[in-house]
Amino acid sequence: MGEKFYDNRELSWLKFNERVLEEAQDVDTPLFERLRFVQIFCSNLDEFFMIRVGSLNDKQMFDPKDTENKTNMTAKEQLSEIAKRVKQLLPAKDLAYADIMGGMAAYGIEHIDISNLDPEEDAFLRTYFTKEIQPLLFTGVVDKKHPVPFLKSGEIYVGVTFRKKDDASGKATFGILPASENFPRLIWLPGTGRFVLCEELISRYAELVFKNFELISRCIFRVTRNADIAMDEGLYDHDVDFRTVMSELCKKRKKLQPVRLEFQGKPSADIVEVIAKTLRVKDNFIFRQKAPLNMDFLPALERRLEKQSELFFRPLQPQRSPMIDPKKPIIEQIQRKDILLTYPYENINQFIRLLDEAAENPDVVSIKITLYRVARDSKIINALIRAAENGKDVLALVELRARFDEENNIGWSKQLEEAGVNVIYGLEELKVHSKLLLITMRSGNNVSYITQVGTGNYNERTSRLYTDMTLMTADRDFGADASVVFNALTVGNTVESTNKLLVAPKGLKSRIVELIDNEITYGKNGYIGIKMNSLTDKDIIRKLAEASRAGVRTELVVRGICCLVAGVEGDTENIRVISIVGRFLEHSRIYIFGKGERRRVYISSADFMTRNTERRVEVAAPILDNSLADSIVESFEVMLRDNVKAREQGDDGKYHHVIRKDGEEALNSQLYFYDRAYKAAEAAAEDTVVVRPKRVKVKIRKVKR
Repeated sequence: MGEKFYDNRELSWLKFNERVLEEAQDVDTPLFERLRFVQIFCSNLDEFFMIRVGSLNDKQMFDPKDTENKTNMTAKEQLSEIAKRVKQLLPAKDLAYADIMGGMAAYGIEHIDISNLDPEEDAFLRTYFTKEIQPLLFTGVVDKKHPVPFLKSGEIYVGVTFRKKDDASGKATFGILPASENFPRLIWLPGTGRFVLCEELISRYAELVFKNFELISRCIFRVTRNADIAMDEGLYDHDVDFRTVMSELCKKRKKLQPVRLEFQGKPSADIVEVIAKTLRVKDNFIFRQKAPLNMDFLPALERRLEKQSELFFRPLQPQRSPMIDPKKPIIEQIQRKDILLTYPYENINQFIRLLDEAAENPDVVSIKITLYRVARDSKIINALIRAAENGKDVLALVELRARFDEENNIGWSKQLEEAGVNVIYGLEELKVHSKLLLITMRSGNNVSYITQVGTGNYNERTSRLYTDMTLMTADRDFGADASVVFNALTVGNTVESTNKLLVAPKGLKSRIVELIDNEITYGKNGYIGIKMNSLTDKDIIRKLAEASRAGVRTELVVRGICCLVAGVEGDTENIRVISIVGRFLEHSRIYIFGKGERRRVYISSADFMTRNTERRVEVAAPILDNSLADSIVESFEVMLRDNVKAREQGDDGKYHHVIRKDGEEALNSQLYFYDRAYKAAEAAAEDTVVVRPKRVKVKIRKVKR
């Protein structure tokens, strides 16, 4: 089979981050929100280098001939192309930052050039430096007697080269000053909205630290280290607690080899060479940029501007679902009908209410849940603890290997254990990424279940930022399947078969392939609709291409990585791919197969990535209630009509904003769903009878691009 409809995973991800950057460039986006998108672009890139570039560096070192299985690029070739693409993106990021800050001038905010101070400003900042910064400043000197101090990943440093004023040899010494510890990042000039950053201040007045020396050159820099530690190595030594090993691995991550070196401004070639040689970073992974090296000063800037409402998105509050009567027990309501919640449009507190009720309900005998990422101040954890304290049998599978949430999860696992919750950590070789809750009740001799399956984490904070769905049902088969899943996890096994739920790694991918095969039998009358974060699984991509060749119309909404290139003649010409990048992070996973009576709709925690389909425990749930399935399909169709925040993929793999036809109304699907949630909540508040959510017609405003 030809490779022309495949795209490289890493390069596809960079295209996604470019779409994020486009939001920072969009003049229709409020000014401060554009600045947030610059921050998101930068933080995304940080994680990309820590994980993906780190992994490629390891592969290049240990298996240089191995190639990426879709595009046959070696690790070295991928790294070379990544460096090239990033260097094309950074000037656009710098320009976006400069443009946004130029707009801030109308609000009295200015990031000033510290090399161009007037005498009064210079006097104030010099005094501030000597009183507030210099006494706490650690100075690292690198020479034969002083090894290189450890440079933390992501921290900002000022590097200087200097020599003794009376040293005839002219030999230079390298010094390092940490700029992002112990100090406020943003420093305001008194009585103004003008500011400088701490690293700029330290660089400006570095000669006050090296009073008896001549400074030759100085720079602001940051190092990014590989964070792709092998989580599974040595984890299952039975003499060592898993949580202890994870704590040690988190410490190890902080000390891995640098993979990127960033400089702000125009540092001299000699100091760049010194730092690069010291850290052993190759030339093509040295990046120069004009904008700040990270954007963590935004909260201080936001506090100064918070009264300027026009700089921010209009406030939106998650609404009460019209499916839920706040005056009646939610468990009873779920027993009567399946309930579907959609975040951030509807409030996660309605799900938390289920846990709160379960913690107090005398009929509830056990609560079992899989936790991947939770909020730092989690009401969900509190409900589980309260249930355990009330004598319920509570089991929490806490996935300690959730990337960058390991330490948070380690802390929660300790608190849960102390409260009497039975905590397990998952399987030896597989992360548990499913979003699954099982509440078991007994009334006399009758046992019943409430099962919840979601597309997103049990996290109150991200439920306001990510689009997700959660299904709550009293279906006995769902409960029996969930019980099988938890029983298997408890003894360290994976599920072989289930009745209704699709459970990876053994029962999801094969079933998805069967469902695609079934649509292939219908040819041009077949239909496939899928929404997910990423599509990389080669087997599924190949099967989707096969469906396209058979004439099956396929519509994909893929926010991030998409290794399938749509519209390629003879292979994927019946496939359409769009990506929606907007105010909220698209996170829900929806699978739709067929039309009419044979239509099957699922929600899931799984993207179609090999890691999800083959190396994780994931759960997909069929939507059995036709009205709920209708509402999901209707929402999917609205996304396909988005012509404000949607980008469509071309047959060259590049993405372009969907072009609106003359007179066509603008449709931002995320704002459409929020407006609909508001109207549905208002309609439900006027009626004491709980009914299915009405299809509310929302007037769509016209937007100029």
